[in-house]
Amino acid sequence: MSIYGMYKRGLAALLASCLAVAAQAQTPGAPTAVIDTGTLQGANANGVAVFRGIPYAAPPVGDLRWRAPQPVAKWTGPRDATKFANDCPQTWMPGDVAMSGQPMSEDCLYANVWTAKAGKQGKALPVMVWIHGGGFVNGSGASPPYDGTALAKRGVVVVNFTYRIGRLGFFAHPALTAEAKGAPTGNWGLMDQIAALNWVKRNIAAFGGDPAQVTIFGESAGGASVNRLMASPRARGLFVRGIASSGGGRDKWPDLAMAEAKGVAFAKSAGAGDDVASLRALPTDVVRGKIGLLNNEEATFSGGITDGQIVTDSVDAIFAAGKEAPVAYITGANSDELGFLPAPFKGPATAGIIKPLGDVSALRAAYGASFDDRIAGDTVFIEPSLALAKRHAANGNPTWVYRFGYVPEAKRAELKGAPHASDVSFVFDTLDALKPAPSAADRAAAAQVSTYWSDFARTGDPNRKGAPRWDRYTARTPVALQIGNTDTATRPAADAGLDALAKLRDASAGEKK
Repeated sequence: MSIYGMYKRGLAALLASCLAVAAQAQTPGAPTAVIDTGTLQGANANGVAVFRGIPYAAPPVGDLRWRAPQPVAKWTGPRDATKFANDCPQTWMPGDVAMSGQPMSEDCLYANVWTAKAGKQGKALPVMVWIHGGGFVNGSGASPPYDGTALAKRGVVVVNFTYRIGRLGFFAHPALTAEAKGAPTGNWGLMDQIAALNWVKRNIAAFGGDPAQVTIFGESAGGASVNRLMASPRARGLFVRGIASSGGGRDKWPDLAMAEAKGVAFAKSAGAGDDVASLRALPTDVVRGKIGLLNNEEATFSGGITDGQIVTDSVDAIFAAGKEAPVAYITGANSDELGFLPAPFKGPATAGIIKPLGDVSALRAAYGASFDDRIAGDTVFIEPSLALAKRHAANGNPTWVYRFGYVPEAKRAELKGAPHASDVSFVFDTLDALKPAPSAADRAAAAQVSTYWSDFARTGDPNRKGAPRWDRYTARTPVALQIGNTDTATRPAADAGLDALAKLRDASAGEKK
């Protein structure tokens, strides 16, 4: 082809590209939103406006790797907000229903918004900001179960986002600490979460949301994040309600010195030097390593860090001291959290989980025949949620507790209870994203749960007319909403086994103090 021919073809391609952008910018009826960095053009889907792939912080790449989130550069003209952005680098576990299929890149700090009120006048809507789970090593805002359409139809604006995970999200090193010059370091993923909440505060009105009525909610690591944000002075004032699902709360993250030691060990193993430049020059795949839900690379990966500024102590200690955010709070867990573990793994996993408890003979007596089946899930998820509820309520804050035990009808022959994360699609009312197809009873259960959650976001109280009463958790009424296969009702939150476990852990915490 001649130079002239190549020029003509290139010019034609450029013109076609420009026309396509212009056509997109003028798509009739497409929802738009004007935020602090420019105009967004989203899409209409199933009765709500959806805006995907919105940058809430600058790409943390190159010199911005392992730095606090930085401001987004402004753009001119409408920005396409119809497609999800990248997932943060991670190693997905095969078969994970939360797997999004999006490409992975360190350029991954993006939010997504679902709203029924884009561009409409009238009273602003309450906002629900979802924080995904995945053990702080997996997760995506593009996961099908997290689609916000059904919740948005219940009169709320739904936001979710990706945040740095794994070693890119939680990593400390003496050189990075020195570079920070007294600013927070190490918990880059939590800094992203706080940056996303600040983005919501500045911009959610453009989507019809009320920045003064923000509820944060999350499951597993997302639930743990809700608890950490409630306990963090750096997140104060960014939300007025919190829902922590299967978020634990009795664990204590390693201190900065311990995390730095693991960072030094990683740098050495990766062939990096002691300086930040050589750390930032490491390829993404080397930094990611093989970290995942089944491989924590414990010798060189700290996970979350008690850095002294964002995370100042364990959640349990902060709630016990009455220093958490004084917000309305829902907390709970599932009836058979670790029931998904295959038999060969269940025994060793349980042994490792209960080892820190010491002598469990009294616990065995309190639990009776249910000890082996329940103790691991109770220790990691159920008892910690009750401990935080007890402390938060004692501090004078409105608190509700739930226990989710609903099992889809098609799975009742194989599951004796609700395993970890099985509640998420009920909260979002996204059962159609799963297999097998849901029954009418399953759909009704999902509608009930998602309505409790959205009503709480709207009023600060999950109760509504026509639904089973959900009584507050207090010292006089230590109850939980038990969501089961046959009914939903408020019943005692604990039994003899859970009471004995709580007393053992409280006594142990007192001794450590």
